[in-house]
Amino acid sequence: MRYQIKHALVQYAADTILEDVNFEIHDKEKIAVVGRNGCGKTTLLKLIAGDIKMSNPDSDEECGIVMAGKQEIGYLRQVSFTDGEITVEEEIRKTFASVFACEERMAEIEQALHRGEETPELLYEYDNLQKRMEAQRGYTWRRDMEIMFQQFGFPLEDLKRPIGSFSGGQQTKVAFIKLLLGRPDIMLLDEPTNHLDLPTIEWLEEYLKNYDKAVVIVSHDRMFLDRVIDVTYEIEYHQLKRYPGNYTAFLKQKEENLIKQTKDYEEQQKEIKRLNDWIEKWKNTPTKVAATRSKRMAIEHMVKIEKPRRFDTKTFHAMFTPRIESYTDVLSVRNLKIGYDKELSQISFELKKGDRLAIIGENGKGKSTLLKTLVGMIKPLGGSFTFGPNVEWGYFDQQKAVVNDADPEQTVLDNFWEEYPKLLREEIRSALGSFLFSQEEVMKKMGQLSGGEKVRLALCKMFQTRPNLLILDEPTNHMDLPGKEALEQMLLGFPGTVLFVSHDRYFVKQVATGILEFDQTDVKRPDKKPERQEPTLQDVFDKKTYYNPGKIKSRLVKQLEKYENQLAESEENTASLKMQLLDPALASDYQKLMELQKQIEEEEHKQETLLERMLETETDLEELQEN
Repeated sequence: MRYQIKHALVQYAADTILEDVNFEIHDKEKIAVVGRNGCGKTTLLKLIAGDIKMSNPDSDEECGIVMAGKQEIGYLRQVSFTDGEITVEEEIRKTFASVFACEERMAEIEQALHRGEETPELLYEYDNLQKRMEAQRGYTWRRDMEIMFQQFGFPLEDLKRPIGSFSGGQQTKVAFIKLLLGRPDIMLLDEPTNHLDLPTIEWLEEYLKNYDKAVVIVSHDRMFLDRVIDVTYEIEYHQLKRYPGNYTAFLKQKEENLIKQTKDYEEQQKEIKRLNDWIEKWKNTPTKVAATRSKRMAIEHMVKIEKPRRFDTKTFHAMFTPRIESYTDVLSVRNLKIGYDKELSQISFELKKGDRLAIIGENGKGKSTLLKTLVGMIKPLGGSFTFGPNVEWGYFDQQKAVVNDADPEQTVLDNFWEEYPKLLREEIRSALGSFLFSQEEVMKKMGQLSGGEKVRLALCKMFQTRPNLLILDEPTNHMDLPGKEALEQMLLGFPGTVLFVSHDRYFVKQVATGILEFDQTDVKRPDKKPERQEPTLQDVFDKKTYYNPGKIKSRLVKQLEKYENQLAESEENTASLKMQLLDPALASDYQKLMELQKQIEEEEHKQETLLERMLETETDLEELQEN
């Protein structure tokens, strides 16, 4: 075990954030911490990082934090680079300070050896330094830095730019790169996929899955959690509970646990009632005194089952119909050139009534710029676009919603009323209530709102106009999981048309009827196709009312043999590619090195898939044998 928190209490002033928290990190575990916005997820990360302390009294000997030796903990905090004049490369090189110290000492020892000062102590020290260099990937630090820098969407020449010349989002990426290159024993990531494009998210998934140390992640990206995580902790009602498995497995276990606890609780309550009824009936009968006392003792010694709490799934539930209905043709875009000073992309597509079109692709290609052009915030550089008859659009800008320039002392009620002054107070409270601003929440000050609350308020304002075309830029950023699910259901039930930008693959999969993809050279609108799945043993049985076990067994054995051959071939390819990486002639050919690294990652992903299929086939063979 790397790290353990025992019976921790965390309070801010009089408010309890976390109570009786027990938390463990083992070996290479990839841990998710999930829960509603404001439940204490980031607080837990700060506690692990040492930024805050437990609030337990000093006399509480049961509480504490235990670590197995010295564990280096890396946490991506709010970015604030102290010197904006130094280059990005100089900033990243700080991560490798211990590597450079090893190199310097090794050079000193080499010089001493050349002078004939060879001693067992120097040779022992040199051997230890070599091992430290290998453990810290000191021999490949530059290649690792350049490959990772490009994976995050930066060109290599940006390494020479001053760190202060980058935007806040880009500086966050640089800090993230430094954290990954530092390879801490325990890596703490708070919403790591925010502001990353899909290719970078997919690369990060593979990187973290193969990371040989522990990772603790707070994220609302369901697909990311399902693909990376093997342990899930949930914070609910100030308590922390551990579930083995990814996010989907956690949801299933939580539902099953609730059903079992409810059943056990109800049965125990029935038994307590039966015993109390018996006691009440016979308590005044002299011959039943001993039996009455026995049953009373039975109730007192019962391990009481706690009454199950309902899931904390409170979320907004607004459903609305457009003010008017649009015609079939909603939007026509013809060779539209978008950009600011220079052209980013040229786009053509048609949007029909009822479409829910997702815009995806790499950052910097113009996805948000397209939406801003369509709503008139940016002038087109060429081409044209036209909205169809009766189209009334509503626009949600995630950046504007979160970076709200309203008076921080203004209440939510007054802020909404300022935008819709003709509405009655009851109408405003009703609209805000459907987005979880109810009772005293409407009197909350704008400066106190979290990112998720600001998003809800901006959506509430937009829906008040009842448009028939929704234009949404990253609507799920800063939303917790129940909020995302509520928005999914809202859009699925919306009778109008939706055009949206999102990097949340699960959200796109659930909502979109089509995809507009920005790639490096063009914009495509591919048809959605269902993913092909391998047939299971049950599928084979379901196709026929009879089956031949011998033939099925023969097919499964051949299938297993095929997978084994493919796995052996892939492992040989991987070994060959890794040998090429060591070729000194390629040391400065970064393009070739990146291609080789990508091929290795593809082969390793293929091997993982083949191992899963082999396991499924072996399971089918075992089931066949049992049947």
